[in-house]
Amino acid sequence: MASTSETGHAKNVANFDFIITDITSYGETYNPSKASLKIPALTVLSTTSKNAVNAVSVADLNLKLAKDARDAAFKPFSTLVTKIINALKATDTTVQVDETAQSIVRKLQGRRATPKKTEEQKKVAADAGKEIVEISSSQMSYDSRIENFDKLIKLLTSVPQYTPNEKELKIETLIDVLNDLKAKNLAVTTAEIPLNNARIARNDILYKPNTGMVDVALDVKIYIKSVFGASSPQYKKISGIKFSKPR
Repeated sequence: MASTSETGHAKNVANFDFIITDITSYGETYNPSKASLKIPALTVLSTTSKNAVNAVSVADLNLKLAKDARDAAFKPFSTLVTKIINALKATDTTVQVDETAQSIVRKLQGRRATPKKTEEQKKVAADAGKEIVEISSSQMSYDSRIENFDKLIKLLTSVPQYTPNEKELKIETLIDVLNDLKAKNLAVTTAEIPLNNARIARNDILYKPNTGMVDVALDVKIYIKSVFGASSPQYKKISGIKFSKPR
């Protein structure tokens, strides 16, 4: 089920509370036979709905914090990779090793081996009957960068000439960086699960047909209409309270 904005869910709950406050003021006149429309049941549903909306907010915040931590860990990543390739090129490695490492670095930094063709170049080729097919070289997803960084470390480990004195460039340090990136990336994936579950639970409590908070509110409106009449001020006031449902 798609979701409305988080503000929309909170507004629905607030409007439900307004209805409860309004019908409570009617005293014994508000006396539905349906158990789910009685004020004690409505009050319980209100509390359950608030808890469900709050659970989504908490889970959403936890996911945001996990993403912020991951972003912070990846922020110096490109600079580190540049230092690594420069340190490797400063050794007596073969051209082939340097080129292999450079190809991995390009993927890590989202750069192309050759410049992307301009629109003018594409037009000239098209006029000459040649088709230019360009495949994106960018592999900048977190999973791809972690995978390619792992490949770079394995390559460096196989190169005996790569023995930097700088601590941040040593193999053991790079492995620590890799493990930290993996952990922070996993933390994001892990945090997505409770958020998805909280959204499912919230949508069930607020929007499930017949028993969800919104449909119960609509039933309350119908009951008020039956008691006071369609043209009554009581019904006009409560009928104007709007609820939105996810699409």
